[in-house]
Amino acid sequence: MNISIIGAGQMGNGIAHVFAQAGHRVTLVDLSPTNLEKALATIGKNLDRQVTKGSLTAEQKATTLQNIIATSTMADGVKSAELVVEAATENVDLKLRIFKELDAHAPAGCILGSNTSSISITRIAAATQRPAQVIGMHFMNPVPVMKLVEVIRGYNTSDAVTKTVMDLSTAIGKAPVEVNDYAGFVSNRILMPMINEAIETLFQGVGGVAEIDTVMKLGMAHPMGPLQLADFIGLDTCLAILRVLQEGFGNPKYAPCPLLVQMVTAGKLGMKSGEGFYSYTAGSKDLVVAPSFR
Repeated sequence: MNISIIGAGQMGNGIAHVFAQAGHRVTLVDLSPTNLEKALATIGKNLDRQVTKGSLTAEQKATTLQNIIATSTMADGVKSAELVVEAATENVDLKLRIFKELDAHAPAGCILGSNTSSISITRIAAATQRPAQVIGMHFMNPVPVMKLVEVIRGYNTSDAVTKTVMDLSTAIGKAPVEVNDYAGFVSNRILMPMINEAIETLFQGVGGVAEIDTVMKLGMAHPMGPLQLADFIGLDTCLAILRVLQEGFGNPKYAPCPLLVQMVTAGKLGMKSGEGFYSYTAGSKDLVVAPSFR
C-alpha cells in the first residue's frame, strides 16, 4: 500500500517507521528538509536498536529504509497515496489547512487520516470534500514500541473506511480500538485531567515533583509518573489538549493549571526544550528535578 505521512517530527517518523517495517511504501512529507534528514536518522537509529536486540535482522532494517522516501512538496508526496496520515502539530487551524491541501492533491479514493490526539475528526473532515474518507488514527508515543492505535470515527466516516483502517492497524502489529468523536477521545479525556491534577497538586504545594511521581509509580503501578509523562509528551501539547477539552465540553474541570500555562509561556516544554518538571541532559538517563522545583 502507498502511504504518505505528513510531518517528520517524533510521531511522524515513528508512524513512517512502523508502516515501512510492515512492508508498505512510505512517503514522508515535511516542508523542512532538515526535519526530514533528522527523521530518517532517527528511524535508522531506532532500527539499529531493534537489530541489536535481535528483533530485526540487518536485511530487514535495510528493506525498511528502502521503503521510505522523503519530500518537502505536499503535492508530490501524496499524488499516489492510498492512505495519508497527518502527524503535524496539535493545532486546529494548521490541521484544517493541511486537510484542505490534502483534499486537493490526494487521489479521489485516498483515505485521509489524522494522528490528532484531541481535535474533532468531524471538524477536520468538514474541511474536505470527502468527509466519509476522513478518520482518526491516534498512535501512541513511542510509535514503534506502543501497541495501541485509537481509531476515531467522525460523524460521516464510512463503515468501509473504518474497517480498512482497523484491519490495516492490526496488520502492522498494532492493537486498534474504535472510539467515537468527542474531545480528547478516550485516551486524553482520561489522561490529561490526571496530568493536570498532578500539576495542580504541585502548584498547591501538596507534594514535590519527585514525591508526586513516586506516589503514582509505586502506589498505582504507573510505569512513569504523571509529571515525567507530561515532560515526555510536551507541556505545550498537554496545554493544547486541555484547551480542546475545555472548549469542547465547556466544563471548568478541564481548565489548565496556571502553573502549566506559565511554564509553556516561559518555554519550559519538557524533554523537547531540555527542561520541564525535570532537567534533561543529552546522553544522560538520570532523572533530575528541574531547578525551579528543588
